[in-house]
Amino acid sequence: MNIIEQSTIAAVSTPLGMGGISVIRISGKDAVSVADKVFVSVSGKKLADMKGYTAAYGKIYDDGELLDEAVATVFIAPNSYTGENVVELSCHGGMYITSQVLRTVLDHGAVTAEPGEFTKRAFLNGKIDLTESEAVMDIISAKGRAAARSAIGIKEGRLRHEIDDVKASLIDSAAHLSAWADYPEEDIPEVSADTLNENITVALQKLDSLLKGYDIGKSVKEGIDTLIIGKPNVGKSTLMNFLSGSEKSIVTDIPGTTRDIIEETVVLGNAVLRLSDTAGLRETDNPIEKIGVDRAKKRIESCGLVLAVFDASRTLDDDDKSMLNLIGDVPSVAVINKSDLCIVLDVDHVKSKVSEAVYISAVTGDGIDELIAVVERITGAAEFDENTAVLSTERQRECTMRAKNALEEALNALHSGLTLDAVTVSIEEAIQALLELTGERVGEVVVHSVFSKFCVGK
Repeated sequence: MNIIEQSTIAAVSTPLGMGGISVIRISGKDAVSVADKVFVSVSGKKLADMKGYTAAYGKIYDDGELLDEAVATVFIAPNSYTGENVVELSCHGGMYITSQVLRTVLDHGAVTAEPGEFTKRAFLNGKIDLTESEAVMDIISAKGRAAARSAIGIKEGRLRHEIDDVKASLIDSAAHLSAWADYPEEDIPEVSADTLNENITVALQKLDSLLKGYDIGKSVKEGIDTLIIGKPNVGKSTLMNFLSGSEKSIVTDIPGTTRDIIEETVVLGNAVLRLSDTAGLRETDNPIEKIGVDRAKKRIESCGLVLAVFDASRTLDDDDKSMLNLIGDVPSVAVINKSDLCIVLDVDHVKSKVSEAVYISAVTGDGIDELIAVVERITGAAEFDENTAVLSTERQRECTMRAKNALEEALNALHSGLTLDAVTVSIEEAIQALLELTGERVGEVVVHSVFSKFCVGK
């Protein structure tokens, strides 16, 4: 794509708040001239006279009034993130100073950037494709190592290369079919049904592999809705605090202390859990506690994983058995807590209801490594390969599914003895879907939808 002529935009690219520095990013044809109106280097050299990938120390002024010290970093088109001229002003962190510097930049010719507009311009200017653009927000929002490394791989083109391989094979097949059909008088080799069948089958296998990895990749990226359930005082809150590394839940000897659902995102190995500590499941006459118990029971129906906690030093009672029946088919792990004490729990009965059981001590941390391994296995996170291409958005999954369906139609047409024109139409539909996935052929509505989810300044 050619560089798009647009207005010069500016926004704060670092989180607002107290900090060492804040970065105001300016991008567009007039980025350097706008920055020169507010920034004066100590050397007296204009930013317009500087080369790309150079920086200068100086001060920021608003109509002669000193606002702050700053470092200006210059990037000259097309060798910048957006593909346009870019200047980044690094001033002192702080909401007041940052907002004043941004306002001054806007007063001198820039306009406020929309959410994701810097990355959108990088896409429109051909610096990155749509899958790489979407990976930017995945990098920012990554909650664990696996999610971060996977997103970085996608940003570096891992998914695009996989899709390009499939697309190139299909384009080659479609071109051969079209040439053979449109120019019968030319000496073009007849299309081999076996070769066509093999090419389509290989493409289908690659798309199938991407689709099968989508759910696991999504859970690693976004986390799994996970409930910690159990009777009062079995160690639910202690486990919650241990896994989260903070005292989110109140721990006392008084039954029914946790009255509502307490939530925290935790990382166990490659598994990201949106962890919720719930009210102790028991029959109660306390109206406030009962609300918490009812909410916990309701959440079991929709959650993705249950950590059912039992006290190893206590026998099973009706509340335990009722909880086991509530779990049903929800993926779950029986966490046998207080394993450092004398075990009197009927573990065999628990295992008859829950396939996975782990002995731990939430106080000492014994058994936590085994719990992590079980959670990784039961969620599929153990199988997640951060070095492979994955589909990271529902948009990408939908495009891939359309391409797969079109290729299945092509195979059916081929095996049913229909004309090769019918096969060609289906292959071209698959190619169109893949072009939409990478953003090579995509409507303005889709582009706006993708970048509207970004934060301002990125």
